[in-house]
Amino acid sequence: MSDNAPLLEARNLEKSYEMPKGRVEVLKGVSMRIEAGEQVCIMGASGAGKSTLLHLLGGLDTPGAGEMFAEGQPFHAWPESRRSAFRARRIGIVFQSYHLMPDLNVLENVLMPVRALRRWGSPGPRARGEARRLLERVGLGHRLTHRPMELSGGEQQRVAIARALINDPDILLADEPTGNLDADTGNRVLDDLFALSRERKRCLVIVTHDPALASRCQRVVYLEDGRMVSSKTHLPFANETAIAHSAEIPTDDT
Repeated sequence: MSDNAPLLEARNLEKSYEMPKGRVEVLKGVSMRIEAGEQVCIMGASGAGKSTLLHLLGGLDTPGAGEMFAEGQPFHAWPESRRSAFRARRIGIVFQSYHLMPDLNVLENVLMPVRALRRWGSPGPRARGEARRLLERVGLGHRLTHRPMELSGGEQQRVAIARALINDPDILLADEPTGNLDADTGNRVLDDLFALSRERKRCLVIVTHDPALASRCQRVVYLEDGRMVSSKTHLPFANETAIAHSAEIPTDDT
């Protein structure tokens, strides 16, 4: 680890994909730094490159050009096995579509990252106790033996949040975490996500197109056509009521 290095740093990231009709350039030289404990929102219209950037930050993909660093180390140059081990230990990811295992119950789903970290060994009493505490924290202590299809969308997303936190990661990445939820359920899920991030002093990076959600973060990065066009900093935790600062935060209509 390098002294004073940010938790994550992207330098001139580029990413493109070969499609039947030709190459699609998704990211075009994006650079950003994310510090420990910071809450960052990545905004932009559909197709701006938000999810692709999040996947690169989490080591789920590698850039076509540019560099990704984790605590000063060249994350992008590591072999997949090393990136995977780093993700298991240090990064928790919440996907829009939950990605729960349908044949496992709630408790077993939350324990999946523990099994991966221990090379699929059986989680011990300490891990199981932590999984129960997390599920109780998000209001699902009574649902431990239920399977995903027996839960509502909001409940499934809260299971996904508990799963992302089970290995006590330093970094939480969330890709449109309320995109499939109604407004009231989405707000409850966000309350859990932000509260757990603050309580554990963990970095939180959220992809969204919702200005109200963005206003809850300390910093908002806006992407347009694969490029970063602005980065605005709010006072730490000044916007907990999620009042959108429409004059400061661009929306998809701009």
